[in-house]
Formats: sequence, C-alpha cells, structure tokens
Amino acid sequence: MPKTQLNVRVDEATAEAARQRALQRGMSVNRYIEELVRQDAGEVGQTFVEAAADFMKQYESVFAEEFGPERDGPRREGTRHEGTRHEGTR
Repeated sequence: MPKTQLNVRVDEATAEAARQRALQRGMSVNRYIEELVRQDAGEVGQTFVEAAADFMKQYESVFAEEFGPERDGPRREGTRHEGTRHEGTR
C-alpha cells in the first residue's frame, strides 16, 4: 500500500511521550501513530458506541422515570427526589 507523509507539530512533551510509548511497544513512532489512528477510527470507536447503546437500552426505563416529561428543561424547584417518592410532598 502506498504511503503518504504527514507533518504534524506537537509540543515536546507530546513528542517525547510518543517516542517512549513507541519504544515500549517495540515499534517506530510512525507505526505507533498509525496504529493509534486506526484504533480511533475503527474498532475501538465502534465498540464504545455499541457499549453506550447497550447501556442506554438497559437503563432506558430508569432514565425515563428520573427525567421523564421534564427532560427538555431544567427541573422545577421542589420536584427533585433522591430515589424515594413521598406522596403529597414537594
């Protein structure tokens, strides 16, 4: 696969961190950066999105109960509860 050269400017601390991480992994800085971009653009990002969707689906009823009809605006004073509802109290 043909390669394209990118020139990226980062501060010295970031450059040193990239050098050290690449060295720890036994690869060049170029390869390290290439792997980071692939991970960010690919499977890792997709895995996060899927996990977040599963979480929301699993806890949808909890969110609906807590934030139901007032979800579009701030809660009115006196309507907040700490997991327990008391009839007749505001």
